Amino acid sequence: MEIEIATIGGYEEVGRQMTAVRAGDDVVVFDMGLNLSKVLIHDNVETERMHSLDLIDMGAIPDDRVMSDLEGDVKAIVPTHGHLDHIGAISKLAHRYDAPIVASPFTIELVKQQIKGEEKFGVENDLQKMEAGETMQIGERNELEFVNVTHSIIDAINPVLHTPEGSIVYGLDKRMDHTPVIGDPIDMKRFREIAREDGGVLCYIEDCTNAGRKGRTPSEAVARRHLKDVMYSIEDYDGGIVATTFSSHIARVSSLVEFAEDIGRQPVLLGRSMEKYSGTAERLDFVDFPDDLGMYGHRKSVDRTFKRIMNEGKENFLPIVTGHQGEPRAMLTRMGRGETPYELDDGDKVLFSARVIPEPTNEGQRYQSEKLLGMQGARIYDDIHVSGHLREEGHYEMIDTLQPQHIIPAHQDMKGFAPYVDLAENMGYNLGRDLHVTRNGNLITLVDE
Repeated sequence: MEIEIATIGGYEEVGRQMTAVRAGDDVVVFDMGLNLSKVLIHDNVETERMHSLDLIDMGAIPDDRVMSDLEGDVKAIVPTHGHLDHIGAISKLAHRYDAPIVASPFTIELVKQQIKGEEKFGVENDLQKMEAGETMQIGERNELEFVNVTHSIIDAINPVLHTPEGSIVYGLDKRMDHTPVIGDPIDMKRFREIAREDGGVLCYIEDCTNAGRKGRTPSEAVARRHLKDVMYSIEDYDGGIVATTFSSHIARVSSLVEFAEDIGRQPVLLGRSMEKYSGTAERLDFVDFPDDLGMYGHRKSVDRTFKRIMNEGKENFLPIVTGHQGEPRAMLTRMGRGETPYELDDGDKVLFSARVIPEPTNEGQRYQSEKLLGMQGARIYDDIHVSGHLREEGHYEMIDTLQPQHIIPAHQDMKGFAPYVDLAENMGYNLGRDLHVTRNGNLITLVDE
């Protein structure tokens, strides 16, 4: 059976992920993501009102024209998890393909919301939920399987396409967490089994985000302990404490909510994406928040809440807000510019339970945000976080476990691929033979007829 892989997006940057695998006449598309930094450098861009061709020209969503070079029919569109760099282009591109969108329950719910907010295109693809551990027939000879992995968002999976020539393991995005705060540990047992099945692993496509960092990525349980230590250390502070984290990081948000109550403060979630992700997680029973937890996304209701906090005393509340990357319209950025009723005073604490995404636009915006907060007297508590991505030893363990015949590094630029290439070459792979560093828009033939 002929096997081809189209590397469509995410092979020159962190963002706008999209990869297609053709096995015989069947094509499966993994991820359709947005590169948010390409949007943020423009003022007041509303992607939901834009045409896909304009977003492709901006470099914001994948240029999927290479799909016309694949001689087969798309049988499924499979986002691995609910981050925008993996689902943010579904509302712009999915309607071009007569195929269902197949994802885990939380991811499907977020895809639904993406589609609902779309103003330019009508997306009518079937939405199919599939749990980790389940399989789905793809054509007559191939099978799709979801393997549970752990990441900085709940309900993440690595999809595996089983073909007569061996398995294709699409490894974006994960860390090896054996003690996650929410959900099950990474299913290393299943990866070991896949490696030993007939044909083994033909190809492993892997996210290289932290490949250059030594050691292993700590568990979310470590971030939780760090966060607890910081929050308990400022328990007696009688002024304002504000926290920010990835709004999609439900495990971290739930820890913030719990520790806020421990130190005698009422938590409140503020910002559109905070309300979206946490509300969805609660509705699907992934998390059990206190009944009186306030979630406010609309600007007016957020400002009303800020007024109430100022009236009733900042020392009684912990606002958990959007804006950890310094995004121009996010809550924390507005607070730094003095554009909300919440007034920061000398000594007030701002906890960043997130790391800046290593990309120039984000780094610049985050720097500006911290400076503005500092000018108002805020004390910054930074880096209360663990990454959602594998480091060097995690990458070593995955390659060692799967023993793939071919490896394709993804989710980075050329500079970001280099440490992963070094690791793979040290493990016996050769660049150009069975280790394929590629660009957006390329086709890689793994098996000829």
